[in-house]
Amino acid sequence: RHYSVAAQSQLRELLGQQLSAIKEAGTFKAERIITSSQSTQITVQGSEQRILNFCANNYLGLANNPEIIAYSQQLLERYGAGLSSVRFICGTQDIHKQLEQKIAQFHGREDTILYASCFDANAGIFEAILTPEDAVFSDELNHASIIDGIRLCKAKKQRYKHRDLADLEQQLRSSDARLKLIATDGVFSMDGNIAPLARIVELAKKYNSLVFVDECHATGFFGATGRGTEEYDQVMGQVDIINSTLGKALGGASGGYTTGPAELISFLRQKSRPYLFSNTLPPAVVGVGLKVMDMLLSSSELSQRVQSNTQRFREAMTKAGFTIAGENHPICPVMLGDARLASNFADQMLTRGIYVIGFSYPVVPQGKARIRVQISAAHTEEEIDRAVQAFIEVGRGLKVIN
Repeated sequence: RHYSVAAQSQLRELLGQQLSAIKEAGTFKAERIITSSQSTQITVQGSEQRILNFCANNYLGLANNPEIIAYSQQLLERYGAGLSSVRFICGTQDIHKQLEQKIAQFHGREDTILYASCFDANAGIFEAILTPEDAVFSDELNHASIIDGIRLCKAKKQRYKHRDLADLEQQLRSSDARLKLIATDGVFSMDGNIAPLARIVELAKKYNSLVFVDECHATGFFGATGRGTEEYDQVMGQVDIINSTLGKALGGASGGYTTGPAELISFLRQKSRPYLFSNTLPPAVVGVGLKVMDMLLSSSELSQRVQSNTQRFREAMTKAGFTIAGENHPICPVMLGDARLASNFADQMLTRGIYVIGFSYPVVPQGKARIRVQISAAHTEEEIDRAVQAFIEVGRGLKVIN
């Protein structure tokens, strides 16, 4: 016991020093505690005032949709709290198969495999399908989960410059790998910019390569009917493998998936470690996914609303003199440059009843600090106008705009 006390005090000291350094650098991530459901209007601990939330991934505004909650409760009562098992032992219910089929139908693919999260889906695919004879070509700004997933595999790993097709082509041309897999985010979450998917697909055909896209910030709301980046860039059905999440636009609960060719999905059920060694998605969460899928398969109204809301915000902010990065996507980074300015700006927005978060290094590059605003279909036009007005008042006070 005496030895473990010494080891633990050493651990506390080492971690304490690193935590102090993070705080000094101004990059310590404090968590505000929400005391309501996730919605466009929330309450936070220490205040009864309702504040407008502009920093959730709740793109379709479905996180507290009454119809979805009611259906989820039905499945909770009928199928129980959880399965206490992995899928291949005794953890597969009929509802899991139904959800997988609906997701495949939504994307126009052959089959789908469910995971606890898209982080798990990304951790489970590269190691399972790629060998030392293969090569993976990854955009340098891909999500951390793609980077971690690629680290686990034994394929030759190559990074290409962000959205740089000339760099990607040169690397594909000089590769003699058996399988070549190009991996990219569909939408890059820090910048709100979009992978040049049509041109990537062209290169893939030219160099006999596969295309993998992470669609977490696109599925359900991006593209004319919410089918994501491949719909937006008019290459529907031409991406080989899509990974995405149920934890953002699709109800905001939990869960991720891979959708694609039947043989790939079947193989992942045999070989993908996060699938084989993680508990089954709980029935109530599956219920959320099923209800959302039914809604999206029957109507594109919500995805059209988030698109018109996005346009309203971007146009008003640009007119006011702010620099908004990215393309016409509900991720709207308000570029400020300085880390302390971004943090101060977000604090002042909160005093005006608007909840946004400043992002700075190491989450984004040095000198590229910003406030990332995220627009939802559930925001009213009046709420968007209120947020813009608050940005203008704070922006003038801090001399960001005239």
